[in-house]
This record gives sequence, C-alpha cells and structure tokens, in this order.
Amino acid sequence: MARSDGDAPSLLLVMIPYGRQDISEADIQAVVEVLRSDFLTQGPTVPAFESAVAGYCGAQHAIAVNSATSALHIACLVLGVGPGDVVWTSPITFVASANCALYCGAQVDFVDIDPHTYNLSVERLAEKLAQAKKAGCLPKVVIPVHLCGQPCNMAGIHALSQRYGFKIIEDASHAIGGKYRGESIGNCRYSDIAVFSFHPVKIITTGEGGMALTNDESLAKRMELLRSHGITRDADEMTHAPDGPWYYQQIRLGFNYRMTDLQAALGLSQMQRLDEIVAKRHAIAKRYDQQLTALPVIVPWQHADSYSGLHLYVIRLKLGEISQTHRQVFEALRNEGIGVNLHYIPIYRQPYYEGLGFKVGQCPEAEDYYSAAVSLPMYPGLSEMQQNKVIETLRQVTSK
Repeated sequence: MARSDGDAPSLLLVMIPYGRQDISEADIQAVVEVLRSDFLTQGPTVPAFESAVAGYCGAQHAIAVNSATSALHIACLVLGVGPGDVVWTSPITFVASANCALYCGAQVDFVDIDPHTYNLSVERLAEKLAQAKKAGCLPKVVIPVHLCGQPCNMAGIHALSQRYGFKIIEDASHAIGGKYRGESIGNCRYSDIAVFSFHPVKIITTGEGGMALTNDESLAKRMELLRSHGITRDADEMTHAPDGPWYYQQIRLGFNYRMTDLQAALGLSQMQRLDEIVAKRHAIAKRYDQQLTALPVIVPWQHADSYSGLHLYVIRLKLGEISQTHRQVFEALRNEGIGVNLHYIPIYRQPYYEGLGFKVGQCPEAEDYYSAAVSLPMYPGLSEMQQNKVIETLRQVTSK
C-alpha cells in the first residue's frame, strides 16, 4: 500500500479494465515447454497453431503472423492492391483496417455503418457501388469489419462482390469463436481472406499476433512467402537450380511478419478453451442486457444470424435523457475506477486522414455512433462483484 509523507495509508483506486487477457496455468506451462525446447522462433508449434485454427474455423489454410495489421497488409498485397486501386472499409474500426491499403500505395474510402449492428451497412455499400460504377472507380477490395465480434452481413456483401467484381477481406480481429449462419467465422465461405487478431485484449491471445485464413492455396503460399522476407527454399519456386543444400532465394519483397513458437504455444493452448471463453463473455453480456434495461442506454443488438465473439460490449448513451454530456459520463466512470473506452473514433476524423481530404460528417451514422458510444468492461475474468460495480456506477452517473 502506498503511503503519504505523513505515513498515513492512501487507498489506491483499482481500475476495472475494459478488457484483459485470460491466462491459465496450462497456458503458462505450454510456453515454458517451448522455452525448454530446441525452437523458440520458427519451429513445429507455429504450424500446429495454424492447423488448430484452420480446423476450428473450417478453412483450408491459415498463415500465422506477428499481428493482425501484418495479416491485413499481406492480404491486400496478394489480392493485388497497389497504386491506382481503391479499398473500402468501415469508418468504425481501428485504423489498421484502412492503413493496410495505404501501405500498398492504394487509396481508401469508407462506407457508413448500419445503425443497429454498427458494422458496414450493406445498403450503403450497394448505393456507393452503384455510384462508383457510373464514375468508373469501383473498389479493388472491400474490408468489412466484424465490430465487437458480431459478423457483418457477409452473404449480402458477397452477393455484391459477384456483381461488381471486388475481392473481400474479412477483418475478423474481434470475432474468433463466433458464428455466422451457424458456421464458424473464418471459414471464408463469403470472402477471399479472413483475418484474426490475438492481441491480449482479444478473445484469445498470443501476446501480439494475428492470422490470415483462406481457402485459396495460391493466396496462402504467397502470404507465407511475404511474411518471411519473400524468401523461399523451395527449388520449384526458384529461378534456377539451387547452388547447394544451403541455398535460398528472395523472389519477392517481403517482410519479417513471422510469429514465434513462443507465441504460438500460448495461442495453441488458448484454443483449447476458446468456446469456454466465448461462453463466459456471453454470460457477462446477458447480465448486462438484463441489468441495463432500465437505464438511459442502448444495449448491443445481436442479429439472429450471428453468434458474436463478444470481444467488446458497447452501449450508446441516450443523451437526450441524461443531464450530462458524453464526455462527462465517460470521465465520471473513469474517475470511479471503471476503465471504459471508446471503440472507435471514425478513422476519417484522424488528422492523417483529414490530410488526405476526408471531412467530419462524411458518414452520418458513424458520427452518431461516435457521439454516444461507451465500451464497458468485458472479459472472462470479470467477476460478478466487479460487474455489479460497473452497473451501479453507470446507474448513478446517468441519473445525475
């Protein structure tokens, strides 16, 4: 306990975070076993983790990398995104969902969100595509984002891709363990590539890490190449016969985007508890749903076609029924030890994107969402006592 100069006890406020990793003794032991093995970086555990995720999701190929940002980048590259191309995504997501296209020299644009799911709106997408076709500037790739873990209307987006000829990368960073139409998110039934994140606050973690899944063998091979400097040791891919058994060739300009065996060991262990982890999140969300009904907030709406991974639990304040502003409510919760957050600021409102010509107000639904959204604590280790504190504090703050 901290003490003041007068040696009197000073109670420190313990913050309840909005998200937190869930690490078991089995997870720790799995990492220790790798530390005691012959492989710390690229060994047998990375492909084992890839196989486990691909098998769980029902995808043919999985490529583990050091972050979901890296996965999005190489996904764009193998789909041919480059200068002169345009990539569309949702404005309500982390900046990486858009930055990945800029890394490739392409341009980015945004499609407004659905007011119920907060995901990319299929209706707005259809309207924007019709306009873009007339203008001759259709997107090369569309990146729908499964915000909070709830899948987008992928069947609708896929149908539009067949009509307008764009490729699809599912940014499923929030969504491993969820389902769409009864099937695991990540199976790529409606997309070319799907991407997961394993950051500590996500559903499962590898510390830092990500993964790209696909059913296209050619895309998988090219992503494998790009994650490791563009270097191959496969004689069939070389420009001439190997000089000897030591030989390798760099055949593409690649990156060091590899995941280590240490990280993969943690992820592989966590995969064994994935369904349990998601179920715990659903139990917490159900209790929030029940306890918040009488408060001036809008609780998350879940589409009947989906089973969310529930990475986040986002409420929207009914500001017309509250005497305080959005910021005042947010700060009051923080001041009481509730580690609320806001996911996300519309990307186009970031100074870098404003420098590219984007303006405030471009996506009205995204603006409305941003004006009232608050992410409440949501993670498997959130105790009932802690959740009670969140609920009661929110009740007090919104009743002032």
